[in-house]
Amino acid sequence: MSVQPRPAKPLYSNVSPAVPSPCINVCRLDEHKVCTGCHRHVEHIREWRSADDQRRRQICLEALALKSQARA
Repeated sequence: MSVQPRPAKPLYSNVSPAVPSPCINVCRLDEHKVCTGCHRHVEHIREWRSADDQRRRQICLEALALKSQARA
């Protein structure tokens, strides 16, 4: 009987259900490096996993602002 190795832990483990990810699985970046699906900048997407809930809320607000700019 062999023991299965445990899967590697993620680099960051700050996965909080309090602020769900705005990702809608339409992951394409425009010329400004903003996702056309969730409207987050690529740097915010990278930051998401390590961000606390307060920062995640801020990222969501910034994404809403970028979404409004895209529609204008």
